[in-house]
Amino acid sequence: MTDNMRLQIDGMSCGHCIGAVEKALRGLDGVTVGSVTVGAAEVQLDPAKTTREAVISAVTASGYPAHASAPRS
Repeated sequence: MTDNMRLQIDGMSCGHCIGAVEKALRGLDGVTVGSVTVGAAEVQLDPAKTTREAVISAVTASGYPAHASAPRS
């Protein structure tokens, strides 16, 4: 079972920012990156391998404050 998660990410403005966030997300076990754009990311995570908090922490540690946002309808 996977958990879909959408992140709102502050401070992003360019392709370098996108690359840094993608690298942080891809470094997490149990996370599949759906898309990363300026200001947002969509991922699927395996709750048996990681947590939503770990995903947010990884992005924030890469230099871009993040928080979960409502999924797109």
